[in-house]
Amino acid sequence: MKNTPMPTALPHARLTLTVGPVLYHWSRSSLLHFYADLADSPADTIVLGEAVCARRRELRLDDWLALGRELSAAGKQVVLATQTLIESEADLRLLERQAEQHEFAVEAGDASALQLLAGRVPLVLGPHLNIYSRAALQEHADLGADRWVAPVELSLDQLAAVNPAQDPVRTPAGLPMRTECWAFGRLPLAFSARCFTARHHRVPKDDCGYRCLADPDGLLLSSTEGRPFLNLNGTQTQSATVQNLLGDGARLRAAGVASLRLSPCARGFNQVLADFDEVMNGQASVAGRAEAWAALGVPGPFSNGYLHRLPGMVWQSA
Repeated sequence: MKNTPMPTALPHARLTLTVGPVLYHWSRSSLLHFYADLADSPADTIVLGEAVCARRRELRLDDWLALGRELSAAGKQVVLATQTLIESEADLRLLERQAEQHEFAVEAGDASALQLLAGRVPLVLGPHLNIYSRAALQEHADLGADRWVAPVELSLDQLAAVNPAQDPVRTPAGLPMRTECWAFGRLPLAFSARCFTARHHRVPKDDCGYRCLADPDGLLLSSTEGRPFLNLNGTQTQSATVQNLLGDGARLRAAGVASLRLSPCARGFNQVLADFDEVMNGQASVAGRAEAWAALGVPGPFSNGYLHRLPGMVWQSA
């Protein structure tokens, strides 16, 4: 097995960087170009696969596996993402194939995937699983998971209470559970069997013409007052603001966080990734970095409210 568990982070150990799955509908050529760039990036772990919509099939499972082998050869840890909503027999067959492969760990997008995956592949607990207590995390660790991507609405003190740095939850093999925190990207809020992008364009979900290809960072929804409110991404609803924890490294380490998840955006992502590595692991100054992202096309505005027990869309500067 290529993907071996990694130890819990020490107070000044490297905060490993995980590039989450591309949540938007990008063309095949855009996806291949994006991952080719990541092969030479500071990313430690890359999560591959379609997690939002079963109709998005620019790359099939065999394509993702081949891409995973290339990234693994470049020194990256590769994880396969499962679809978050399992709606059909075809979705179940894909999940079964992910459970049957023995090359990469698999991230459970929802509790419905756990029964098929547990005990068959190295398991990662995705951010959409309802894990809000140490007891719940221990129950999932007993299934063989060794990494927990925390729900995005948890605060720093809640993260520390669920999986304390000094007394982490452990797997049956005695390995410490790693906490991964959503550090960059629009926050995933909800999924639905209804496609909101198709509804916006007044086309049927099953004959949508892949309208979401025109929105590589989703479709921004404003309130009646004209304020950005939500972001529509097919069957997924996201926050309008972009989570940005670039200035929160010391507090994340103190809470026991060992890994940071960066969710891809269509433009400027390579610079975001480089800046996170330099600030979090190279002791570089955070000053001016996020402000410079706008010129590269990185979406905004930023928020980090949930981390500080504030409304999620609030921005509290470091």
